[in-house]
Amino acid sequence: MLEEMNIFNLSQTIVKPFLESNKCPWEWLNNIEEYIKKIGETLDETYERYPNNIWISKSSSVAKSAEIIGPCIIGHNSKIKHCAYIRENVIIGEECSVGNSCEIKNSILFNGVRADHYNYIGDSILGYKAHLGAGVILSNLRLDKKNIVIQNIDTNRRKVGSFIGDNVEIGCNSVLNPGVIVDKNIKIPPLTSVKGIIK
Repeated sequence: MLEEMNIFNLSQTIVKPFLESNKCPWEWLNNIEEYIKKIGETLDETYERYPNNIWISKSSSVAKSAEIIGPCIIGHNSKIKHCAYIRENVIIGEECSVGNSCEIKNSILFNGVRADHYNYIGDSILGYKAHLGAGVILSNLRLDKKNIVIQNIDTNRRKVGSFIGDNVEIGCNSVLNPGVIVDKNIKIPPLTSVKGIIK
């Protein structure tokens, strides 16, 4: 099972208490909106609250051209750069970088994640200091639109992206297919089509 792989350091995310309550990380994807609203109400004056359940650390920077649709939390010392598109239900940790023309929806980025150039992150979990090279796509929907199955378990979700462990490096223009699991400290070469479990 994925939880047995121990690919995430849960101390490196603001949602640790909520994640520990679910056995399978794909279950985390079902509750991100709930996590954001509960945690948001507990955040201190170091965060600015905006309409539609958006909380952004005052130490983080957001480009004027970026678009953020709540619910969303952006942690301390993170950078949201030119034309980034952050859709509903996104938690971005501390010291993260979301760059030019990246799109993120229904995902959790642990502290230190870098997604700097033209990345799509859909229904995914990125562990501590995971790094996506330019053009990396985390695909979240099968061509036949069927539910995503991981390790012979039906996730009961049509949309599941990737679970990327701590300190993973993914080379430019790689595509991770729906339901991919990448163990921590793995390096994936550029231009790779990734399926299944990488460890």
